[in-house]
Amino acid sequence: MINQQLMSSHAANNAASIAEKVSHSEQFNGKKFENIGQVEANPAMLAMIKMYLFEKEKPAVPAKPIDVKAITKEQLLALQADSVQQGMLFFRLGHSTLLILLDGEYWLTDPVFAERASPFSFMGPKRFHETPITIDDLPPIKGVLLSHNHYDHLDKGAIKELVEKVEHFYTPLGVGEDLIKWGVPRQKISQLDWWEGVQVGDVRLTATPAQHFSGRSLTDKNLTLWSSWSVKGSQGSFFFSGDSGYFDQFKAIGEKLGPFDISFIETGAYNRMWSQIHMQPSESAQAHVDVNARFLVPIHNGTFDLSLHTWTDPLDQISDLAKNMELDLLTPEMGEQVNLKTLNDTGVIENSWWKK
Repeated sequence: MINQQLMSSHAANNAASIAEKVSHSEQFNGKKFENIGQVEANPAMLAMIKMYLFEKEKPAVPAKPIDVKAITKEQLLALQADSVQQGMLFFRLGHSTLLILLDGEYWLTDPVFAERASPFSFMGPKRFHETPITIDDLPPIKGVLLSHNHYDHLDKGAIKELVEKVEHFYTPLGVGEDLIKWGVPRQKISQLDWWEGVQVGDVRLTATPAQHFSGRSLTDKNLTLWSSWSVKGSQGSFFFSGDSGYFDQFKAIGEKLGPFDISFIETGAYNRMWSQIHMQPSESAQAHVDVNARFLVPIHNGTFDLSLHTWTDPLDQISDLAKNMELDLLTPEMGEQVNLKTLNDTGVIENSWWKK
């Protein structure tokens, strides 16, 4: 069951109360949400087309589908049954989708299972690999954390399949309204503003700032909020960046809510033309330091071609940076089990799977 504190908030979870909550958000200017300070989220279209035509680096996609480690429902249920001994563990499922076992319950971040990160099934960025597990084979999910509504983070088809399997969805302000249109009951959704938190059993969730933008069409730009997430349980803790440019709020998050055992930090889809909304690898490394986390897991890479760099460049760069900065970097294969207790006992095991 959901924590009583969360249940009591459902009385104020109707459309009118959410609209009022949006209107009082410090990030809402009366018409749309905005970042802190002056942030340019829209590169010039003509310049961007020119870059894609003449500056696209290769290989943009792998020569063949990436191998993944298959995950079974039986495996996950066994881990959950032994969660006292197992402690906190996680699996990368692709891009920014993570399956995390914390305090005996499974959590999902930005679940995208679609073949393409696109509003269309026949065009748009295509997956480099199969998902290590299907939605049907997932065990019951305690909660889904959503960072924003872009197609590579919010998969309508996945949400509709997950609705009966997930106890609760946690979203930035406004994003939950889309979920409701897709069939998720309103009482199964909590929409949070930056720095707002909820307690779910022993797990504390806090929606934290990010520097990005939102929109799924030409007419809804920044009508919903974007966020990162702080998650702290009795068995471990993690920071999930969602999408963000580098800014001083990472330091604020670390000071207010750190330390964290693991940071899942966006490292991919960067370019100088949109540097304010996506971090360069050097900025991803610094964000990890800022939030005060021990292990760095670079996400937002290895699944879709979303920029001009090669598909391996994010992982190559962050690996070199981690060595130079003496960071504890984790680069697991898709579907590989990573256990926090094992890491604490043995340290980081290097895995340069993308070089194979």
